[in-house]
Amino acid sequence: TTEIYTSTPSSAASDVYKRQSLFSQLLHHFPRTEFAHLVAKHQAERRAKGFTCWTQLVAMLFCHMARADSLREICGGLACCQGKLRHLGISKPPNKSTLSYANQHRPAELFEELFWTMMHRFRSSGSLGNRKPKFRFKNKLLSLDSTTISLCLSLFPWAKFRRAKGGVKVHVLLDHDDYMPSFALITEAKRHDRTVARRFTLKPGSIVAFDRAYNDYTLFSKWTDNGIYFVTRLKDNAVYRIMDNRSVPQNRNILADQIIQLTGQKAEEKCPHLLRRVVVWDEANNRIISLLTNHLKFGATTISAIYKDRWEIEIFFKTLKQHLKIKTFIGTSENALRIQIWTALIALLLLKYLHHLSKFGWSLSNLATMLRLNLFTYRDLVKWIHDPFGQPPAPPTMQLSLPGFGQPLAG
Repeated sequence: TTEIYTSTPSSAASDVYKRQSLFSQLLHHFPRTEFAHLVAKHQAERRAKGFTCWTQLVAMLFCHMARADSLREICGGLACCQGKLRHLGISKPPNKSTLSYANQHRPAELFEELFWTMMHRFRSSGSLGNRKPKFRFKNKLLSLDSTTISLCLSLFPWAKFRRAKGGVKVHVLLDHDDYMPSFALITEAKRHDRTVARRFTLKPGSIVAFDRAYNDYTLFSKWTDNGIYFVTRLKDNAVYRIMDNRSVPQNRNILADQIIQLTGQKAEEKCPHLLRRVVVWDEANNRIISLLTNHLKFGATTISAIYKDRWEIEIFFKTLKQHLKIKTFIGTSENALRIQIWTALIALLLLKYLHHLSKFGWSLSNLATMLRLNLFTYRDLVKWIHDPFGQPPAPPTMQLSLPGFGQPLAG
């Protein structure tokens, strides 16, 4: 079983935490029986000789949490804390060659499913926070985008992107209820974004915001038929006919609100539905933005705010790249790269949970930094995130008995 730290632990539990590091307490969120089931499902330890998937997971989480840059730093960092490793569930630190071989050959799907299993558990318990009170509507709000991770082509020849450049893309459908992914896919960088939007299903009433890279009139028609809404940028070369001009709210950034019909070559055939064009003045960047949506009832300012809230997915990618190790990799195979990205998402999930739980009011950036500096500090995790600079617990006193003396000597 696992324990979600939602309340102040009992005194007995607190005594246990005094003997476990913060890193060890984070690992309590991975039920060992559940993890063993996933390992068996993916046959990840088939023909393994001593090195377990649990040790591999601990090493990769240490890579992200401690911001280790290489196999040497991961294995050396854990070796320096060898006396504290038994609380992590491992008996000895891994060797560089063993960890490298495991990342190259053990299925990355194990860590992918582990991420989604944990995500479901945190979401079902309400442990990741709620959507900002910005919108009145109850619809599910999502953002779709991708980020490209550049790779050295000579080290990653399988990830050829351009003539002298390699790369992979991480595609994410971000749920604005907790600003964590509801869909994620890792592909080669040359994969067009538009093809990814067809790979997931949405519930009727959902609203998806994305940029022009995902424009697909056939998909827009399908979503409209299924009651799924989208907000995106209108292509500059789009051809359309204005069917109706709506009134524009006063003293807002809305310049036009129109009902349109696509009339371009094949566009009308692919999407025969009436759509809506909302023209917005972007004061921050001093430009005009033409938005396209199939939602005909929301106010124009709400449509504008929905597209503006798409910036949350940019913040997500920025956080992922700045605070976790996905810009440099400890392995060069495709499988090793996928394992490192999925374990980075797992580490981000833990940070997101701690950030939501904490009452200290620090930023996610400061939390990641302070946790990195205190991974092997023996503190109650819940008390530490609430008061990181508070007085640490006093070490337990010991009494030593000397031969020939009846009274023990306080240590």
